[in-house]
Amino acid sequence: MNSTDKDIKGDDIELRTYDRADAQVANQDDEQEIDLLELAMKLWNQKKKICLWCFIGAILGVVVAFSIPREYTTDVKLAPELGSNQRAGGSLGAMAAMVGLGNGVQAGGDAVNPTLYPDVVSSVPFLVGLFNVPVEDIDGEKKVTLREYVEEDLKSPWWSAIIGLPFKLIGLLTSDDDEEVDPNKPTDTFQLTKPEDEVVKSLEKRITASVDTKTSVITISVMMQDPLISATIADTVVHRLQEYITDYRTNKARKDLEYAELLNKEAQDNYYKAQQKYADYLDRNNGLIIHSAMTTRERLQNEATLAFNLYNQTSQQVQLAKAKVQENTPVYATVSPASVPIKPTSPRKVLILVGFVFLAFVACSAWILYGKPLVEEMKKKKTEEGN
Repeated sequence: MNSTDKDIKGDDIELRTYDRADAQVANQDDEQEIDLLELAMKLWNQKKKICLWCFIGAILGVVVAFSIPREYTTDVKLAPELGSNQRAGGSLGAMAAMVGLGNGVQAGGDAVNPTLYPDVVSSVPFLVGLFNVPVEDIDGEKKVTLREYVEEDLKSPWWSAIIGLPFKLIGLLTSDDDEEVDPNKPTDTFQLTKPEDEVVKSLEKRITASVDTKTSVITISVMMQDPLISATIADTVVHRLQEYITDYRTNKARKDLEYAELLNKEAQDNYYKAQQKYADYLDRNNGLIIHSAMTTRERLQNEATLAFNLYNQTSQQVQLAKAKVQENTPVYATVSPASVPIKPTSPRKVLILVGFVFLAFVACSAWILYGKPLVEEMKKKKTEEGN
């Protein structure tokens, strides 16, 4: 046998191997198609049961959708004024944010930059400061404070009471007799009572703030079950946040202004006293040409001049301090102001309905294809073992 015959036989062996492999793959594909068709036929044969389950799922979806209270969301967008350092590095910061080297917001010399605004809004002192904000529902039937509205008027689904009932019973059995809380007692942010803590947690979920790291635009969202209350609280949160940031940024400048005004008042008093002392001396010694009298007069005149110069300098410092306060006062451009929402943002009834129907279809299909055969197989094994 020459080398040519060996090559031909080797090629024949390889072709046979490839043919067998292709045949195995084809058989697997055919089996998979048969399995899928078989599964589809099983589901089609049980189409009435699947439709029944989907109908039950639709009913449950409608019940759940209409049991969830409506929530209205008000969004307010603010564009804060950037400092000189922020404006100078704005383009570089944006480029760094695009390549993942920074957050796009330059802190500059300000410790409370826009990225910290969400933490400010969700802080306990800020939320406690909203407790006494007066609110009124859209129908004008109730005028209460925000705390009273959260404690008494917020609704929850009916199953929340069922789920929370065991925890309430456990709490009643394990808790000691609590002392009565004086309703007129001011809220202590350092040590909140249990009702106050629950209100704070509820507001923390309903009042949120987010910052676009590229544009520094602040979005404040307030979700309430009444549209007018939602818009009212959103507008209040915006003003409170602006006041907080303004107080922080102008704190040092305002203290400097107070100190400059104090120095100016002392310099004014000293100047008036020196001026009056010099005038009294001239009145008593008018016409005298004694050298000692002339020396005293010059000395009093110089003291009055020095007092006036100091008073003039401190007056200028007061004006500069006032300008510094105005310079440090931030300016916010309201991109999207608060407005009363018309349509509720939740619950999304159509989405809930579709979700329940889909879950019912998946559950019924899983039962038909896997659950029911498994149960029947277990029953068959028990019967065989019994026999």
